[in-house]
Amino acid sequence: MSDPVLYLSGITKAYNQGKPNAVTVLKGVDLTVQAGEVVALVAPSGAGKSTLLHIAGLLDTPDAGTVTIGGQDMTRLNDRKRTAMRREEVGFIYQFHHLLPEFSALENIVVPQLANGTPEREAVARARDLLGRVGVAERADHRPAALSGGEQQRVAFCRALANAPRLLLADEPTGNLDPATSDRVFGALMDLVRGTGLAAVIATHNLDLAARMDRIVRLSAGQVVPA
Repeated sequence: MSDPVLYLSGITKAYNQGKPNAVTVLKGVDLTVQAGEVVALVAPSGAGKSTLLHIAGLLDTPDAGTVTIGGQDMTRLNDRKRTAMRREEVGFIYQFHHLLPEFSALENIVVPQLANGTPEREAVARARDLLGRVGVAERADHRPAALSGGEQQRVAFCRALANAPRLLLADEPTGNLDPATSDRVFGALMDLVRGTGLAAVIATHNLDLAARMDRIVRLSAGQVVPA
């Protein structure tokens, strides 16, 4: 078997470290995710799932342990190389879409590609293809304020995959939507993930959505355990 896309080993993280009121959020987390695998991360609010996703996505650093992406130990990289890996290899989706309000849906997907050195013609073509995959191609020229909540989040999905990452990390990606819209939008996300074959870790409170993924793990008492 090839190297996993994501391998977390012994990840620990504490806040206010060294102080009497220090809080240890992660206590030796181990997690492996293969290419093409969609893992549901289930945890109550405050359990540390966002911290775990930020560490896995190189937005934060652990106090101990290693983060390996595509067989490469990220803890050995300097800040510049970590930033490059995050831009090229990792896609993020949050509960709130965080689209740039002054740009159209299409432009929101083109911009990160241009920042990564993709020629404009190629970036536009990929953006249109991604929008078509999630069923909002006809909304390409609309700014976020003119889109529904579900449409905005679909555009955010496309933006996360704009640079063809190997790893997708999503933190409650449908948590801001009503149940019916959440179900449709999650279906679009799963189609997108399945169509690209990347590895994905999706944090959710929704057990019905979690059951549609390949595997469920829980973050409990600072550690990841099988559901």
